[in-house]
Amino acid sequence: FASRRRGPAAPQTQGRWSLVAPLIAHSPGHGARTRALAELLLERHGVLTREAVLAEGIPGGFSSLYSELTNLETLGTARRGYFVEGLGGAQFALGAAVERLRALRSDEPAGALVLAATDPANPYGATLPWPKRAEEGTSDTARAAANGGEPSGNGSRSTGGGRRPARVPGAYLVTLDAEPALYVEKGGKGLVALREPLDAAGAPAPWIAEALEALSDAVARGRVGRLAVERFDGEPIVGSAFEEALIDAGFRQGPRKLTLSA
Repeated sequence: FASRRRGPAAPQTQGRWSLVAPLIAHSPGHGARTRALAELLLERHGVLTREAVLAEGIPGGFSSLYSELTNLETLGTARRGYFVEGLGGAQFALGAAVERLRALRSDEPAGALVLAATDPANPYGATLPWPKRAEEGTSDTARAAANGGEPSGNGSRSTGGGRRPARVPGAYLVTLDAEPALYVEKGGKGLVALREPLDAAGAPAPWIAEALEALSDAVARGRVGRLAVERFDGEPIVGSAFEEALIDAGFRQGPRKLTLSA
């Protein structure tokens, strides 16, 4: 009965085959691709710097685009200058971006803004480093407040219970007056203070309420998804000095977390 056993399936390659290579347009050359990439990055960032190109992971880095950026400057498409203080001398920008920067030059407070961590409008973790506090770790005072007055652990650790701020999908940044204030971890389970979260009396600093209000508004508008916060600066939120601030911002209290949804 071996002859009755089913053999391997028939190959699925039957049909009519034609060579289509002549019908496909030739791919652009290296120079055209580099020019298109330079224009894309200028559109994306407005002001393009060496650090921004490195953050994009472009093979060859800034030097691979420099000649095309210079060509775009010659053509009048881009401008070279020192547009943003502290970002290095090699800065290229579209003319519209330069005019926008001039129009936004003001001493008026910028207010609160919630950005996706990966948004090109967020310079932190790319053009600019994350705030020093986030890099060095949470202060003992903040950890003590989050623990009801008792410090946790013996040594310093990175802010957010080992989670440093990063440009990852699903994470958010809250800025106040154009300065970083609060980082929302991917998944919305943790909040990381990017500036000192306590005042001299050990209570939540006034900026905490402002940042949480902006975050609550972003959730209500559907710009940020549901949050289920379990940690603040790496410590349990329930029972911490910051729990009441979240409740005042509209979070719902639970046994182990505080939730907020549209």
